[in-house]
Amino acid sequence: MQLRYNYRLYPAPGQRSALARAFGCARVVFNDGLRARQDAHAAGLAYITDAELSAALTTAKGTPARAWLGEVSAVILQQSVADLNTAYRRFFEYRKALREWKAAGRKGPQPRKVGLPRFKSRKDTRQGIRFTANARFKILPDGKLRLPKIGDVPVRWSRPLPSPPSSVTVIKDSAGRYFASFVVQAEPGALPAAEPVVGIDLGLAHFAVLSDGRKITSPRFLRRAENKLRRAQRSMSRKQDGSRNRAKARVKVARAHGRVADARREFHHQLSTALIRDNQAVAVEDLCVKGLARTRLAKSVHDAGWSAFTGMLEYKARLYGREFHRIGRFEPTSQVCSACGVKDGPKPLHIRTWQCQACGAWLDRDINAAVNVAKAAGLAVTACRAQVRPGPSVPAQRREAGTHPKPRREMA
Repeated sequence: MQLRYNYRLYPAPGQRSALARAFGCARVVFNDGLRARQDAHAAGLAYITDAELSAALTTAKGTPARAWLGEVSAVILQQSVADLNTAYRRFFEYRKALREWKAAGRKGPQPRKVGLPRFKSRKDTRQGIRFTANARFKILPDGKLRLPKIGDVPVRWSRPLPSPPSSVTVIKDSAGRYFASFVVQAEPGALPAAEPVVGIDLGLAHFAVLSDGRKITSPRFLRRAENKLRRAQRSMSRKQDGSRNRAKARVKVARAHGRVADARREFHHQLSTALIRDNQAVAVEDLCVKGLARTRLAKSVHDAGWSAFTGMLEYKARLYGREFHRIGRFEPTSQVCSACGVKDGPKPLHIRTWQCQACGAWLDRDINAAVNVAKAAGLAVTACRAQVRPGPSVPAQRREAGTHPKPRREMA
């Protein structure tokens, strides 16, 4: 399977200028191709094929108006055309799937909407170019990355590559940082067999509650950084539009958001790796994150990053030979007793512990749901740890809090 390995780049000032020139050329080629296809469609002409678009690029490089395209590697220009072709192909596939879905009586999930490609702006804070093997990029013995017509760029290697890369994408993010994203072929390697299986109930008060009784505290990275973000954004709003001071303030805001995203991603990677390593099978619930993000808890939902976490669980399970199960979002995991299987209806959110009227067992709402998630996936788990001693119910938060103190990451 193919994986991406990202590393931080530290280009010199001259190399940054060369990268900026490459970003601009790739953007112009993309926009020229998009404009040509839009004009052909408006004039009622035939769709411009991928081969015709590539030939038009070669012709344009020989004209005085586009002669400066020869200052950068030809591979990144052809890859920009390939990106445009991919965008159109995905749009056509979506339209086809939508017609089939409507012809079938709107049965099943609606295809995910994909729009037509749009023009790229030079004001976009995120830029990227891709070098394939034809560009003959090379990792030097001293650890630097040699890029054609850019130079030898220092790389911060955090781990070795598992195999020679087939391509590398150089990215400049909104915070002004440069990254190299290598595409490598990784062979799945099964971990030693493990006996435990686990069901996971994702939430906000606790990021994840496991069917074995453990509760992982939600780090709330965005909440912890709210004060710093608020000051940075307020400072940026007071700067004049188009000024250099505003540009500097925007970078400070982007760096603050980047630190939050990096911390969240690191937490997801560590937790997902631990769960996949220690359990033979993992089951999660297919949450409707898009719908939950429309509620008053939207900021907390986005701060948790459930979709990214479940995506990591899925690809790591496939990589290391584990089982991954995703159950339907309409499964009544909070309404069924995990001890006897009796369903007694929905319960308000402020009820965190409840007693089953059939068997008399006292159940923790979250742990009970995690056990039912595992059972719905066909995993044989025990519900003994889902029982708790009788006691007063713990009320849920009725509204979002403003700024939370920095919690310690715990696994209880």
